[in-house]
Amino acid sequence: MNLNGHEIKLSSLQVDGVDSSDYPDFCDAYFCYAEYTNGIELTDDELEQLTDKNGDVVHELAYDSLL
Repeated sequence: MNLNGHEIKLSSLQVDGVDSSDYPDFCDAYFCYAEYTNGIELTDDELEQLTDKNGDVVHELAYDSLL
């Protein structure tokens, strides 16, 4: 996964806004933290872009967070 040509460290991805009553849609879930592979944290704007471009991954991580 990448953003603006920079690779994202997949193990750093964290989601927030997960509400079990919103299962299975998780429409309020979003990335709250991520790092590039060089260790630099994404800004809030970058996290928003990442969420917008990777809704399927947000959904998967939101689901996994409930297990």
